Amino acid sequence: MSLRLLLLAGTTEARQVARALAGMPEIAATASLAGTTARPADLGLPTRVGGFGGDAGFADYLARHRVQAVLDATHPFAHRIAARTARLCRQHGVAHARVLRPAWQAGPGDRWTEVASEAEVAAQVPEGARVFMATGPEHLDAYTGMDRHQVICRRIDLSPAPFPWPRGDYVVGRPPFTRDAEIALFRRFRVDLLVTKNAGGAAGRAKLEAARALGLPVVMVARPPQPEGRVLASVTQALDWIREQTWTNVSS
Repeated sequence: MSLRLLLLAGTTEARQVARALAGMPEIAATASLAGTTARPADLGLPTRVGGFGGDAGFADYLARHRVQAVLDATHPFAHRIAARTARLCRQHGVAHARVLRPAWQAGPGDRWTEVASEAEVAAQVPEGARVFMATGPEHLDAYTGMDRHQVICRRIDLSPAPFPWPRGDYVVGRPPFTRDAEIALFRRFRVDLLVTKNAGGAAGRAKLEAARALGLPVVMVARPPQPEGRVLASVTQALDWIREQTWTNVSS
């Protein structure tokens, strides 16, 4: 009997897990994407796109598809989704774990200021600074007070929506990025300061290495609180957990 697994995707780790699952016929896996990217990479699995419709919609999906395990490999800042997933899986007796890569740590040469939330960023930006925001375009309204600065915000897709601040614009870029490419980009826009979220992972380190090389200060938004539950720090641990659930399903 196959394990019916729901993979909440959207990260590098999710793509790596999905590729592995595509070669595991003993697992009936479906991936789910939030739909924030217009042209997401092919995961190699049956994939649904879009929200579930709140708590009731997610619970209904679990029941209708007889999901036995949920692996949450969403972004470390997708804390609302993570909290809902953990809570509803507990309520409905569905095995659940979260892939949460370790946070970045400042090293020699880094000039980081850590803040607890987006609302605290503007207070750390000197007047007149040219700011590069590598935070993604979602929830920019949480960065209050940034209208006083020249801001460049990176996003994956072109957007018809107006830029949220009077000075600045979007720049389109699709990862992966290299250190040298990030250095060239920061020089092109004459960036004075980098704002980013502590997402962790190797894929996003290039911008931090570029900031270090250029001596740029970084305002780092700390991760929000995470829900209680099983935490897996790597793809290897995630695949081991999936195998555990497969054996549990077979023996039950």
